[in-house]
Amino acid sequence: MSATRVSSGGPWEQRYGYCRAVRTGDRIVTAGCTSTVDGAVAHRGDPYAQTATAIAIGLDALAKLGAGPESVIRTRMYVVDIDAHADAVGTAHAAAFGAAPPAATMVQVARLIDPDLLVEIELEAWLGEEG
Repeated sequence: MSATRVSSGGPWEQRYGYCRAVRTGDRIVTAGCTSTVDGAVAHRGDPYAQTATAIAIGLDALAKLGAGPESVIRTRMYVVDIDAHADAVGTAHAAAFGAAPPAATMVQVARLIDPDLLVEIELEAWLGEEG
């Protein structure tokens, strides 16, 4: 089965040899999405805004491959300080997915690729038939 890939032009994609999202058949997965815009961390210190931006970047990649937010079936949220930021991250996640929430996992990690990043999110979408 062949795969279709999209890039967001993020600073680490070419450097580390990955793309933003891959579609194979009815399944689309994203790489970890952060609040990195034009090569710089956006919304330093704001976990809600970083989460909203990371999800928007992921959803943009999914849209390029034919999926909308309602097609997202799973997310994984990696948070550097879950005690301090779980509510902000979770609230931004809920706002992004509204009435069609995906299965979700939130875990704490020691740190992300840039010390100013507070959250990284992966999205997985399914375009097949319901059932």
